[in-house]
Amino acid sequence: MFKTRITELFGIEYPVIGGTMMHLARSEYTAAVSEAGGLGVLASANYKEMDEFRRALRRVKELTGKPFAVNLNFFPALNQIDNNLYLDVMIDEGVRIVETSGHRAPEDVIGRIKDAGMKLVHKCVGVRYARKAESIGADAVTVVGYENGGATGTLDITTLCLVPRVVDEVKIPVIGGGGVSDGRAMAAVLALGAEGVIMGTRLLAAEETPLHPDVKQRLLQASELDTRLVLRSIGNTHRVIDNETSRKVAELEEKGAGLEELLPLISGMITKEKFASASDGGLLACGQGVGQIKRLQPMRQIITEVVEECQQAIARLNTLLPPAR
Repeated sequence: MFKTRITELFGIEYPVIGGTMMHLARSEYTAAVSEAGGLGVLASANYKEMDEFRRALRRVKELTGKPFAVNLNFFPALNQIDNNLYLDVMIDEGVRIVETSGHRAPEDVIGRIKDAGMKLVHKCVGVRYARKAESIGADAVTVVGYENGGATGTLDITTLCLVPRVVDEVKIPVIGGGGVSDGRAMAAVLALGAEGVIMGTRLLAAEETPLHPDVKQRLLQASELDTRLVLRSIGNTHRVIDNETSRKVAELEEKGAGLEELLPLISGMITKEKFASASDGGLLACGQGVGQIKRLQPMRQIITEVVEECQQAIARLNTLLPPAR
């Protein structure tokens, strides 16, 4: 059993947050993480119609009675939807925890989040962004290092360096991520001062994650060398699996391609279709921890295994200490 400010803040068994992955963090994925003792996070951006979003929230509640969160995306998008519309539904449906992510803190909606009694965790990639989140009233902050799958920002700071810096600079609890694919990494991040971890890449291989089985099998063959950074040329750097699509994107960027030329490869709908097909998986967010994924497992088994490995790692470290006098 773990007890940290994160488990107490969210009312969860383990200080493990399921990464919010576009097109994948849907109802079944979210509920599976929560049922396993962590905190599942539903990606609101998966739903363009509010009725569909409402149905997704109700589906999560059908599948689990445990706490879950909803992500509000503040990254730039071609068809950005006003996050206040999502908040209307979330407040109406009694959502208790909100995760926000993007290039800026959610100043324009913080009042509504607080007035509704929701807990807010903001996800960012640097010390000054974490400070800003704390200053506007975030209850916790998530920081992810350069090893992370998905949005990495442009600071290129590793988890090992980033997490303790943020812990030293804010008073609210910190969730750390980037390369957390097993219990050893979880123990390391907790040792750095974080009070929770966020995992995404490891959960790509969960049975409940809606990714085509052929793509999952290819992930099992990947190593820590099989990811690449793309979209830096348009100010939206992401770490993704190295495959045909990401190589084409990288080639176009090297030639100076603009957004219009990149769109046929990076469009959200096209990527969603590739996730569900036996193709290369499209632009699939994937961290350097992919090399530690060895088999497909149910979500509960993955999270239980990671937590047990973490406990074993901590116990091993304790054996290195001299006997108490």
